[in-house]
Amino acid sequence: CRDNPIVLEQAAERLELMSVSIKPASRSDNDKMGTALHQLSDEDPTFTVGFDKETNETIISGMGELHLEVLVERMKREFGVMADVGQPEVAYRETGTINVEGEYKHIRQTGGHGQYAHVCLRIAPLEPGQGLQFVNEVKGGHIPSAYIPAVEKGIIKAMQTGPYAGYPIVDVRVTVFDGSYHEVDSSDFAFIEAARQCFHQLFAKASPELLEPVMSLEVTVAKEYMSAVSGSICQRRGRIESIDDKGGQKVIRSMVPLSEMFGYSNAIRSLTQGRGTFSMHFEHYEAVPFSLAEDIIKKRRETGKINTQ
Repeated sequence: CRDNPIVLEQAAERLELMSVSIKPASRSDNDKMGTALHQLSDEDPTFTVGFDKETNETIISGMGELHLEVLVERMKREFGVMADVGQPEVAYRETGTINVEGEYKHIRQTGGHGQYAHVCLRIAPLEPGQGLQFVNEVKGGHIPSAYIPAVEKGIIKAMQTGPYAGYPIVDVRVTVFDGSYHEVDSSDFAFIEAARQCFHQLFAKASPELLEPVMSLEVTVAKEYMSAVSGSICQRRGRIESIDDKGGQKVIRSMVPLSEMFGYSNAIRSLTQGRGTFSMHFEHYEAVPFSLAEDIIKKRRETGKINTQ
């Protein structure tokens, strides 16, 4: 009735609870895998397929580990596709922690017109979530204004792959405060390269640190499972923010690194005898503990994913 309206909660649009990376076991499986995944996702609305451009991984998502295992087995049995399934790569970031400044001259002479560009840059850390702030403080025409966009472009290019661990760089202010040019040999290309090289060399001296995505996690469980679930969150490097009562159950809110959340749907099911539920979403980036960062960088170096140029 109008005096006592009933409002129903809107159904969630995304039903998948677990995601894994998948890749063809051999080159011959590559084309067939795309066809198989497309057909399976058409048949099953709870199964989704996506591609992460940053990590170059195909990601499949479903209602749980068993659901995905069945679909991978169907790919093998019905489509003849062999695939390797693994944990998705975490989208880490890099940032600097101290102020640094320096200069770089890009000089090339190959006959005819050469290449010349000279930039002086200053890098300073920013608060999380600020991205890149580019500042032009060049005075006296030492670098013509027409070349300043090229300097910024070179910096953006350098930030795509950091020298520390090979991940994108975020949250820095970069100031170009001086430099020089040549009437004949300077060009946009030369200033892009000078800025890229200068930023790359300076950032390596800025005491860089690795950042990881942190998720806001909310778990709803019966009171008797609260202790086990709380302990599990702490074991995953999580920080419990609050524990509240809701409809006779406990709601545990916490912040947990994404890298620790792989397989959590199975863990919560086991801890609560299938009676616990959870939801999570990205909150912000935080610094990775040094010992863990060293392990991540070591693995990146072994696979050749760290840019040393």
